[in-house]
Amino acid sequence: MKIVTWNVNGIRAAVKKNFFEAVESLAPDILCIQETKAQPAEVEKALAPLQADYHHYYNSASKKGYSSTALLTKIVPEKVVNDMGVAEHDDEGRIICAEYQDFFLVNVYVPNSGDGLKRLDYRATWDRDFRNYLVELKNKKPVIVTGDFNVAHQAIDLKNDKSNYNKTAGYTQVEIDGFQALLDAGFVDVFRHLYPDVVKYTYWSYRFNARKNNAGWRIDYFLVTPDLMDRVEDVVIHNEIYGSDHCPVSMILK
Repeated sequence: MKIVTWNVNGIRAAVKKNFFEAVESLAPDILCIQETKAQPAEVEKALAPLQADYHHYYNSASKKGYSSTALLTKIVPEKVVNDMGVAEHDDEGRIICAEYQDFFLVNVYVPNSGDGLKRLDYRATWDRDFRNYLVELKNKKPVIVTGDFNVAHQAIDLKNDKSNYNKTAGYTQVEIDGFQALLDAGFVDVFRHLYPDVVKYTYWSYRFNARKNNAGWRIDYFLVTPDLMDRVEDVVIHNEIYGSDHCPVSMILK
């Protein structure tokens, strides 16, 4: 089974680039998309060429053109639930949870702390509530959580760690601690577990020729509960695939 995650930074823009060719080459059984920036009918229209091959599920923000997630799956889930059930967090379309026979799969687009870190306090609240939500799930069955977590966990996970630390959204101690608390709660960062010393990024700013210079961040993750690690064959960061300011990441399960 291959699961792919990709922040497309606007699905209507992505499908005008190499999105469908990329999906064909990746051949996912399950595709988790973040930042569709569209309402369900708009996402459905944009993804129409994939309608025959996948079951489609959408979660869109109440604010149009903002945030939002989609899940495409060849395997019919037993159940699909949007959001974490906390009113403060549930109007931005950030979570889709699909329950399969052997595990929960959570597709997430974690809030960005914003310019000037204006949403950092909110982000800390989100991280706490999201962790509690995931712990409740893992008490029922194994969990895979994937998506854009909007945090570089360690210095190895971004090009310019010293100049960004506690100044830039995605690399403050508050966000790092929030991610670490998730690992401490019983989740494994699969790529870093398999490749402890490999420098690879999943996001590059559109400014300053960042992608050309590989001045990036690793902020797109697969986390799993330890009971799934023996099924993990690999996690691959596809930084050769363009079409967004993020690249897709895939995880292969036995």
